Amino acid sequence: MRLLIIRHAIAVPGGTPGIADDDRPLTPRGRRRFRRAARGLARIAKCPDVLLSSPLARAMATATLAAKAWGGIEPTVEPALAQGNPARVLAALAAQPRDAAVAVVGHEPYLSALLAALLGAPEGDRLSFRKGGVALVELPGAPRDGGQLLWFLPPKLLRRLARRAAA
Repeated sequence: MRLLIIRHAIAVPGGTPGIADDDRPLTPRGRRRFRRAARGLARIAKCPDVLLSSPLARAMATATLAAKAWGGIEPTVEPALAQGNPARVLAALAAQPRDAAVAVVGHEPYLSALLAALLGAPEGDRLSFRKGGVALVELPGAPRDGGQLLWFLPPKLLRRLARRAAA
């Protein structure tokens, strides 16, 4: 399995009056910047077979922007991506075909904990995802057996890749 791990784009800050945490939308800037980052991502990663997203508004909006950049895929809600438990996410991944390309969209610090678990790193040794950042992991066997990090890119670099495509 090839696993793309995507952190949601810039959202309205937590604790914003009148907006529940689960309902925080992407900011206009976050939407604009991730739309470009998603175009860069689509240049270097083919459309996944499955796109799983946390059900929270900011993750679903990010997944929708990524889906549009890839074309031909719809996000599927995966509640485990909002819960922060790597074991539950690994179980959801295990339900996918082993030869599938899977993308997941979720939240920090849960995604960095998932990546650490996949790489066999101690709990404290994490690569932190920037908002809109992406990692690609190759999983040769069952997800619980871990894999190899192929790349880890910040959104700024993904946006540069999109600009190069337009040039």
